[in-house]
Amino acid sequence: MGTKERSAAGVFSVEQPLWRAVSAFRLLTMLYAVGRYAGDAHYYRYPLGAWLYMGVLAAWTLATMRQFSTKARCDWRWLYGDLVLIVIGILLTRAFDSTVNVDSGAVTLPTIRAAATVLGFAVMGGWRPAALSGLVVGLANIGERGAVTSGNVHNIVLLMLAGIAIGYVVELARASEQALARALEIQAATRERERLARDIHDGVLQVLAMVQRRGTELGGEAEEIGRMAGEQEIALRALIAEGLVPNPSYEAPRRAVSAPEPGTPQDLRSLLAPFAGSRVTVSAPGTPVLLPGRAASELSAAVGAALDNVRKHAGEQAQTWILVEEEPDAVVVSVRDDGPGFGKERLGEAEREGRLGVSQSIRGRLRDLGGSAEISSAAGQGTEVELRVPRLPGQREAG
Repeated sequence: MGTKERSAAGVFSVEQPLWRAVSAFRLLTMLYAVGRYAGDAHYYRYPLGAWLYMGVLAAWTLATMRQFSTKARCDWRWLYGDLVLIVIGILLTRAFDSTVNVDSGAVTLPTIRAAATVLGFAVMGGWRPAALSGLVVGLANIGERGAVTSGNVHNIVLLMLAGIAIGYVVELARASEQALARALEIQAATRERERLARDIHDGVLQVLAMVQRRGTELGGEAEEIGRMAGEQEIALRALIAEGLVPNPSYEAPRRAVSAPEPGTPQDLRSLLAPFAGSRVTVSAPGTPVLLPGRAASELSAAVGAALDNVRKHAGEQAQTWILVEEEPDAVVVSVRDDGPGFGKERLGEAEREGRLGVSQSIRGRLRDLGGSAEISSAAGQGTEVELRVPRLPGQREAG
């Protein structure tokens, strides 16, 4: 998951920047170690041997920069090799340096280059491998000194604490990244289920409801077919509602208002015009109301779902008015009828019963577009549905 800038789920990977930091830290600490030794070489008993080790350390660090730049290339063998080279350098310090310098606590040949090794273990495996590698480096320092002193104990504690802290933070970041990827997968799956529920509601459920209604009107065998269609409608609604019950262990984050989907600009008026009839009045601006293709079609489908609800709940004789308005940052479509209306609690009851016309075919569509749907109704006062779709600055002209 951390082998690329972005994980498979499209989430920014926290590991890749850390591996680049490890690679850069190894190079910088190697340069410091070489520079530090160059200034102190004249104090060593065997400077040539120490120079040979520093050359090997520099060559190894430069040759393995590519391996330590990503988790995909760096496995445990490279880390163990790095640790072995550091431990050898620490122990060789006593052989090449003077006894007086060693006993006085002079720095070892690798000096802070050892911290880069511990950092690599922390990023690869977390705080436990980091603590173990820090302990190994600390024991090598004790062996080089030949005794346990307050100075090397202090260095061991600092190195282990730094490795544990970095490793623990890496583990937390990795767990958070996985949780975010999982959350995005759940959100995407939920969006797809809602889209399928809308399609089923707008197609299959409407047909089943019509068959039931017409069968009841015709009677005879048709009434039996209508009854069966009604049973299938109820079962299908229950199935859709069950599939859309949210997971109680996961709360989807609020979706920010996003820009409309890209696509070919489309005049919303041309999509709403077919809805006009003796009982439906469509009022729109005299100039094109341009929206991206998907936004226009989804908004039109939401209007169609609202009209279906009018016919179903207010009756075929209800009068409906569709009003299209353009605002600087949005397109607003209002669907108002003179039907009997309903109480505020009715929407919640309908959703619990599996009737998803409002929650999915209307509100769900607008939510996916980054917009909103507001339903206002009261008993005896009709119903008004206000659909609002945002658009980017300049979209009014360019679409």
